[in-house]
Amino acid sequence: MRPLDITEVVRRSGVAASTLRFYEEKGLIASIGRRGLRRLFSPGVFERLALIALGRGAGFSLAEIALMFAPDGQVRIDRKMLTAKAEELDKTISKLGVMRDSLQHAAACPAPSHMECPNFRRYLQSAAARKFTEPKGRTKRQR
Repeated sequence: MRPLDITEVVRRSGVAASTLRFYEEKGLIASIGRRGLRRLFSPGVFERLALIALGRGAGFSLAEIALMFAPDGQVRIDRKMLTAKAEELDKTISKLGVMRDSLQHAAACPAPSHMECPNFRRYLQSAAARKFTEPKGRTKRQR
């Protein structure tokens, strides 16, 4: 397998050269040498970039993603960290669901004014308390 210069990695991965240099600075990827002023990478860089993209998509920070790579370059994903992130995502999904439902209710609310709607007022109280949860006394049918 021949080394790939940074231009080829950019072209094939769609990741900007500045991002590749940043990832290298952070220890997420490593160049294997240079050809003139251009960094060279092994073909395995694409797998690492895919893992970084997957981690970023799931909401992991670059520091958390860095922990997924052993010093020898092998992947070592902590299952507890994955479980914790999945639980965090579940909470976020739940909050977003409530926000979506409150927006849908506000858009279709038959009350003359939103401020006259008891459901809308409960959503306001919930938002003021920064507890984006389903207002008490509300069922899915009332949405």
